[in-house]
Amino acid sequence: MVYLDQYGQPEIMGQGARETILTPALCRAARGLLDWTQADLAERAAVSRSTIRDYEGRRHDIHRATEAQLRLAFEKGGVRFVEIEGAGTGLCLPD
Repeated sequence: MVYLDQYGQPEIMGQGARETILTPALCRAARGLLDWTQADLAERAAVSRSTIRDYEGRRHDIHRATEAQLRLAFEKGGVRFVEIEGAGTGLCLPD
């Protein structure tokens, strides 16, 4: 497993072109791991609850900056995004 930073890259920071890592399903799963509501995430990430609701409901995509805010909130909460060879991106809570 490899730790992915908030942009989905192994410990590489920057603003180059990046593939979206935080899918709507991963967003819901990360909230579930932390037992957070959409309102909890919205407050911690400084975005509107409707942004989270619409993204998780697949009503629209999110901007890269919003994805970074959500990922950072999850990471501060303890969630780690990991790349699992042959399976894609997963989530875990370290011991």
